[in-house]
Amino acid sequence: MSRICPHCNHARKADDNVPEWQCPACGKAYDKAGSHLPPQGLRTYGPNVQPARRSGGVRWLLILVALGAAFWFGRPLLMPGAAPIAAASASQPEVSLYATEWCGYCKLTREFFAANGIRYTEYDIEKSSEALKQHRKLGGNGVPLIVIGDDVINGWNEGALRQLLQPWIKG
Repeated sequence: MSRICPHCNHARKADDNVPEWQCPACGKAYDKAGSHLPPQGLRTYGPNVQPARRSGGVRWLLILVALGAAFWFGRPLLMPGAAPIAAASASQPEVSLYATEWCGYCKLTREFFAANGIRYTEYDIEKSSEALKQHRKLGGNGVPLIVIGDDVINGWNEGALRQLLQPWIKG
């Protein structure tokens, strides 16, 4: 027997999979003559569908918190102070010492290098004319003259040595 919904005029078919008291098209409950009424909680009109849960805001909040935590804890890797960690794995730059035998500051420089495990090449500017030419070419007018990579230090300067060689100092 075919029934028509009083709300949307949908004709009920025999193979509809909804209760007899509910319209298959609009989901509203209707009273058929001689049928059972729907349960008390379902007598309101409207679709019999649970409202969709909206978790989009929570999901974005969790993503933002995760990105913030990654930035906060990854910040030390982005700071300039993190450079010696990466540089420590690299090999020590070439260190050259232009010196003389009798110079006290040259002796201090040698002792500093030995105490801190720094490899260096020493050139005596009094015994080698080639070393003297190179010393003058680097702008040296005294001893010791220390060349670390591309940096030149005129005279004894422990602070500058520690700053330039800090990743390789073993003391």
